[in-house]
Amino acid sequence: MKYAIMYCSKTGNTRQLAEAIYEAFPEKETRIEAVSEKQISVSEPVILVGFWVDKGTCPSEIQALLQTLHGKQVALFGTAGFGASSTYFAAIAARVQAFLPEDNRLLGSYLCQGKMPTTVRDRYAAQLAETPGDAHLQGLLENFDHARTHPDESDLQAAKEFAKRILEQTTSR
Repeated sequence: MKYAIMYCSKTGNTRQLAEAIYEAFPEKETRIEAVSEKQISVSEPVILVGFWVDKGTCPSEIQALLQTLHGKQVALFGTAGFGASSTYFAAIAARVQAFLPEDNRLLGSYLCQGKMPTTVRDRYAAQLAETPGDAHLQGLLENFDHARTHPDESDLQAAKEFAKRILEQTTSR
């Protein structure tokens, strides 16, 4: 079986997941490649597609990639700056899955929190200075500070376990 791990990573978080996932797959049967605006050709029957969350979904280059896939087995993985909630992550995965044509088989998804650029924190802090005591902005700052260490070793280990489940699904057929 041949595998492709295709990913888009803005800050390096999703690249870390892609590399952890790659470690779980047979090296000679697996390629790992960053997705760019250029047209990507994917011939492998099993594709793991990684993305960073952009406004609650995946970035445009991942949307374009997903829409070109037909008759594949696909798994999704990614990082989100917000929410350490499985419900939130499931909603993101469902939105991203919608870009995948129906003739593909979704094998599963894995999302975890990822750190954000410090400019985001600076923006929240400036907004909070203008509206002291704003509970929503305070929550955003707390989330930012929590996300600062992610993906952490536990996230990367969970990504490897996800990869092993995908590998088992595709080799037991």
